[in-house]
Amino acid sequence: MTLRLPLPDGSAPHVLVVEPGPRASETVQSLLDQGARVDVQSPAPDARLVDLAGRRLITLHTEDDLDTGRYDIVLRDPLRAAATATTDRTTGRVVLVGGGPGPLGLLTIAGLEAVRTADVLVCDRLAPLAALEQAKPGAEVVHVGKIPRGEFTPQEQINAILVDRALAGRRVVRLKGGDNFVFGRGGEEWNACVEAGIPVEVVPGVSSSIAVPALAGIPLTHRSLTQGFVVVSGHVTPEDPRSDIDWDALARLGLTIVILMGVAALPEITARLLRAGLDPATPAASIADGGMPSQRLVRGDLATLPAAAAAEDIGAPAVTVIGPAVSALLPQA
Repeated sequence: MTLRLPLPDGSAPHVLVVEPGPRASETVQSLLDQGARVDVQSPAPDARLVDLAGRRLITLHTEDDLDTGRYDIVLRDPLRAAATATTDRTTGRVVLVGGGPGPLGLLTIAGLEAVRTADVLVCDRLAPLAALEQAKPGAEVVHVGKIPRGEFTPQEQINAILVDRALAGRRVVRLKGGDNFVFGRGGEEWNACVEAGIPVEVVPGVSSSIAVPALAGIPLTHRSLTQGFVVVSGHVTPEDPRSDIDWDALARLGLTIVILMGVAALPEITARLLRAGLDPATPAASIADGGMPSQRLVRGDLATLPAAAAAEDIGAPAVTVIGPAVSALLPQA
């Protein structure tokens, strides 16, 4: 699905998607990648559409009598009735593809080729869904997104889907955001497939831990400021029994600290780093929806970042960066 963009006056078209199907999130991301502003009309939106609206990527309308005359393009969702693939092969395989931070342009060439040749695509909510437009006709698409505090597919079920489809002789691509082996649970999926006797390939992806700060103009290393960086998960607070990170040691390392999945726990994380002796004036930033049209950046310091992030409604997915390199680059005119 390709539009002729931009409009003759150079502006981005305002597109309304009607009759969205179960793969409407793919339609939306394809339109966003082409620069469109997207509204979706759905009296009963599914969790993925609600998630996209919550991330400010689309405007969602539930009314039936929406005025369509104010849109440049009204598009009936072309993926509303996608077919399921069949195959005669007896031996399948699984390809774990890291899709990068979201925009199609940051998916590798090898990753895109894997998408094009897949019989089955098992996709996360943060994967570059616009790539699915290039899937071969009849390819089965299975969405297994994990929406924060919302729709959730257990990892065991995802593993079972990969194994089941591959044992049926299909070429299965597991398409994730970022890199499968950086908090992507790709190792668990690898082991599940190997235990079932299924061959596994890996196509590395650009990790959001590196890409998202770069897209926001924040280097993770900078000569004379820091000689390295560390990437940690912030999905639980430092005081939670499930946390095995030595936050006190992080405060003493002198490295850039990159925190993934740390939106909800950000106040507790920064408080722990402050107690461990990290300077309150240490530059810090949080970036939400890196690389997407709704990308938002909040800068501050270690002491003020949680309040600033809350004031700007920074939500998941977001990457937080702490360290002198955050303020290393000169602002562009």
